[in-house]
This record gives sequence, C-alpha cells and structure tokens, in this order.
Amino acid sequence: MKNTFLIITSIAKQNHPVLIQYAKESVENNVSFIVIGDTKSPKEFKLSGCDYYSIKRQELLPFKLNEALPFKHYARKNLGYLLAMQQGAEIIIETDDDNFPFESFWDIRKKQVKAHLLTEKGWVNAYKHFTDAHIWPRGFALERIKDEFPELNDKITLNSPIQQGLADENPDVDAIYRFTQPLPIKFMKSDNLGLGLNAFCPFNSQNTTWFKEAFLLLYLPSYCSFRMTDIWRSYIAQRIAWTCGWSVLFHGSTVWQDRNDHNLLNDFNDEISGYANAQRIYESLRDLDLKEGIENIATNMIICYQKFIDLELIDASEMNLLECWIHDVMHINDFE
Repeated sequence: MKNTFLIITSIAKQNHPVLIQYAKESVENNVSFIVIGDTKSPKEFKLSGCDYYSIKRQELLPFKLNEALPFKHYARKNLGYLLAMQQGAEIIIETDDDNFPFESFWDIRKKQVKAHLLTEKGWVNAYKHFTDAHIWPRGFALERIKDEFPELNDKITLNSPIQQGLADENPDVDAIYRFTQPLPIKFMKSDNLGLGLNAFCPFNSQNTTWFKEAFLLLYLPSYCSFRMTDIWRSYIAQRIAWTCGWSVLFHGSTVWQDRNDHNLLNDFNDEISGYANAQRIYESLRDLDLKEGIENIATNMIICYQKFIDLELIDASEMNLLECWIHDVMHINDFE
C-alpha cells in the first residue's frame, strides 16, 4: 500500500504484542508505521518496522502545532498525522495499541466503494447494520438507541474518503453499555454502509481510514473531555462531509480489541457531556450555515469548533491549536 501510513499513539513498551504485530505486518504490506509517544513512554524504544517519536524527538518537529499541543493527551496523535502528510501520505490509517489486526486490515483501501447509502435519516445506529444485538457506538444519542434501523436500498458506488472499520470482541461502546450489556461481541460480515446528507453516527479513532482530501478533518481537539475528543471530531467531520458530497463509510471488523485497563466510572464521568448533549450538538451542527466545497473545509472547521466552544463543550483555548493545525496542514499539502 504505497504512500499509506499507520498512526498510533502509545505509552507502551517496545515489547507490546500489538505494536510488534503492526510493525512486522506494516513492513510486509509496504505501510509506514509511526508511533507517537508521550511523557509516560519508556525512555528507550526500538522496534524494527516502527518509526517512534519520543517527546524529545517531537520537540524538534517544525510544526506550529507542536509548540502548543498539551502533553499527557491522546491528541498528540495529531503530530503523527502531520508527519505522515509531510512524508507524502495519500492514505492515513489510525488505530490504538489494544487493537489486533485481522488479515483483512491490510487489504488495499479504495475511496470509491460500493455500499448501501442512507440520507435524511438523522441519527443512524450503524452498529445495528452489523449485528442483531442491542448495541450502540460510543457517542450515540442515548434517546435514540431503541430506534429501528432504516430500510436499505440497493448498493451504489460512493465517494468515501473517511471510512470507519468496526472492532470485534470489545468494540467501542460507552460506559453505560459496559455496565449493562454483555461482551464480547462479534459483528456480522455485512455489506458496507454509507451515511450521507443528514444521516449521523459517531465514529472513533480506533480503526479509521482517511484519504488525502479529508486530511484536514483528522484534527483531534485537546481542550475537552478525554473520552469525547475523537467523538467530537467525528461529529464535525460528518457535518463538513455533507458540504463536500462525501459519504462516511462503515465497514465490517478488521481488528479485534483486547481492551486496555479502564476505570468505568471515570469513563462514565468523561462521557457525561456526550450523553447530555448529543442531540443538541447534532441539531446545532445541522443548522449551521456552512459553505459548500472542499476548498471551504478549513473555514467550516473554524465555524464548527466555535459552535462547540459556544456550547461550552470545548474550551476557547482550542481555537489556537486549531489555527496551528490548519496552518501546518495547508503548508504541508500546498492547499493554500
């Protein structure tokens, strides 16, 4: 997979089995593998097939974002995205250090994909397309979890530069699900599902593929609840995808998760802003007056993030980071 990059942020040691597997199989599949460390990362980290960036090495990066990005935060993954772009990425795949890849994880990614398309449906629980179990993705509106799944039309070819893969065994669900519902779960190998205009479902950063025209939307916010950073990103990315004529694709599991240790009560507290505000956020984003076209993604991002600030879900300090991100991406990709 030429010009394809795999990005993970991790504080694990070099003998971590997930990192070892990704490093080995990245080489076998011609994928460049970047791991972004943090302050708790080991001082020594050497893993063949992995390009590891310690904090010391990150401090030497030429990006404006690097000067302002907080430490001890998942959003340091943003530096991995920028590095991939700087090195000529056409496709960026992201996952986490507790997701083991199936063989299918390494299949060639294609932006034009055949899928069932849903539009004008509001909230759509994409997980229900892949299982009969009562399950919903982290960030989904709780008041809609009992909704029936919409009827599907025949598959068509979609333009989907953002693609979310599912995870078997311990998928990305919220703390309420983990407190009340059974795991593990294995999803069905259903057809691809595309969500277009006015169809909305959160997606995560655990098994996601991004094509170059969508790279600006990779940005993970820092000044918000830790458990919602990738969820807020997905809300904004979907809203802006509507202005570009894109569908966000959901496809079957290509990883299985052996979840890192979590305190579920801490997760629950970090997710409260999502439980309490999902519907309000959706309506606020839906009603924004955004400009059409790929050339307006940066402007639309500023408008969307300002809306989150107005809703008091992201701190105003975020805007400086966002502006640094936009500057770096534009400069690297000659989008200016």
